[in-house]
Amino acid sequence: AFFTYLLRCNDGSYYAGHTEDLEVRMRSITPARWAVTRQNDAPIAEWSQDFPTRDEAFDAERQIKGWSRAKKEALIAGDWQRISALSRNRQC
Repeated sequence: AFFTYLLRCNDGSYYAGHTEDLEVRMRSITPARWAVTRQNDAPIAEWSQDFPTRDEAFDAERQIKGWSRAKKEALIAGDWQRISALSRNRQC
């Protein structure tokens, strides 16, 4: 399986990514390594989902990266009605 994940950074921003091994990826996120690229403390894993192929996980990552903050927060909450409403109303 492959995974798409969403992290919340210390500054409140979100980071979406994908990986083949979620457990290894989460262990590799240390404040020292993360600070090199994001310049803040290590982020917190907020959401993840498994996919059968790397292409599907990558497609989900790209889709999520294009979402608004409100839509990402609805995803974290598992609020599919809100995600649907935000998809229809792109002003949020």
